[in-house]
Amino acid sequence: MNMKKIYDYIDKIGCVSFSTIHDGYVQSRIAHFFAFDDEGLYFRTMAIKPFYHQINVSGNVAVCGMYPSTQLLGHDDKGEPNFPAGYTLRITGDTKELTTEEVIFKAKTNPNFKTATFDINKYPATRCFCIYRAKGEIYDYDFNLEKRDHKLLRTRFSFGGITYNHAGCIVTDKCIGCGKCYEVCTFKAVEKGAPYKINGERCDECGSCYLACPVGAMEKPLTF
Repeated sequence: MNMKKIYDYIDKIGCVSFSTIHDGYVQSRIAHFFAFDDEGLYFRTMAIKPFYHQINVSGNVAVCGMYPSTQLLGHDDKGEPNFPAGYTLRITGDTKELTTEEVIFKAKTNPNFKTATFDINKYPATRCFCIYRAKGEIYDYDFNLEKRDHKLLRTRFSFGGITYNHAGCIVTDKCIGCGKCYEVCTFKAVEKGAPYKINGERCDECGSCYLACPVGAMEKPLTF
């Protein structure tokens, strides 16, 4: 997935949550990205804010958002929630701070950077950061099967040289081919075979197959 496509997903969401760590606690706030290029994704804050200092200490940030709505549209008589089809996005990666001169130079060829130069002129404490190395995921959900015959399509990506683990439980060679995992999966993520396989792009990591396996052939998903 190229940087433009990643940014397009972000831009449709608009404001997203940015999280950092301070004194062992997660600190989150709502903000937005203002630009992208081949080097990464760009956001800004103010030099006096705790957010600025937390980024400089840790050197990384986590981001997440949801489109088109974060609202739950009620539930049916069984209690099943109703989410309109959409996607969530998450990114975690390393940051670097840009100098004012670098921002001004980029604004000469990238009009999105004019937002940053405007803020720098109006608020001198403005500072710009680039997420230059990161991994992320688009979690495209359609729980009501409005547009396709399966609930999920998870697309993971990375840039800047970082790698990621694939989603989904892992079937080991202990598999006896009984099909219990296939029977309980409501996400159509289990593929028949010898051994059975999990399609990570469809797996919600709900745990049903893990619990149903009679021989412990399922391994838990790896950290993203």
